[in-house]
Amino acid sequence: MISVEDSALVIHTDGSCFQHPRRGGYGIRIIFPVSFSKDEEILDIDSPSYQNATNNQMELYAVIQALKHVESSVNFHEISRIIILTDSQYVSDNYSNAIFNWPKNKWFLKNGAPVLNADLWKELVKVSFRIKCRVEIKWVKGHAKNTDNKAVDKIARQSAKNKIKKIFKPMTVRRKLSPNIVNPGSIKSVGQRLSIHVITDEFLKLQKLFKYKVEVISKNSKYFHNVDLVYSKLLLKAGHSYIVSLKKNENLLTISKVIKEIVKETA
Repeated sequence: MISVEDSALVIHTDGSCFQHPRRGGYGIRIIFPVSFSKDEEILDIDSPSYQNATNNQMELYAVIQALKHVESSVNFHEISRIIILTDSQYVSDNYSNAIFNWPKNKWFLKNGAPVLNADLWKELVKVSFRIKCRVEIKWVKGHAKNTDNKAVDKIARQSAKNKIKKIFKPMTVRRKLSPNIVNPGSIKSVGQRLSIHVITDEFLKLQKLFKYKVEVISKNSKYFHNVDLVYSKLLLKAGHSYIVSLKKNENLLTISKVIKEIVKETA
């Protein structure tokens, strides 16, 4: 258990995601300090279902929406700090990076890779700065003997099953030809040519970069059927196949040139 003073506002958050179709939701439980009333007051908040959402995105979005709710409804003179408890190490471990490091590097990592979900991280930092007291994000073990953590997990799962309200992220998704799942690092970028099939395409607005999930369809390549993430400033389309040149970059799989699109022959 995490001990807090009576004037701290405690928020439990959780995100959930299902496949086929990919959809997500979040759960929030706000526990108001005793200074608000004689008895502890609890508020549970669910969400609609969001198409194309990932689990990490829903974990982040839950924290953002929780802080926005607090911002619009809480008298900050009555609380000393806000403690957000999440079972997502992705959120808890990277909160300080989103405040201090990533903005300085224009939302790129040291190895040159773009920070994923940068728009959500930026929004989280923005709303936390607007809050009139200290905001802390702490990790708690998921599905442990914690009533509140179990409660938000249940809310998040149910939210993900709700009727889809909107598309969370613009992304085109197509069937992959390979039986393999995505395996980051399974393709090496050493300046070679490859034939690839694009499974998903997504534009990273802050970094002005495209993120693709691709599979290698060059039968003579040692990477044949490998599925990986690749980045480029060049526009490709999901469901299409291309011959491309990769940059010589050990840290990041990057397309430097599209040689030609592979057009399927029709009978």
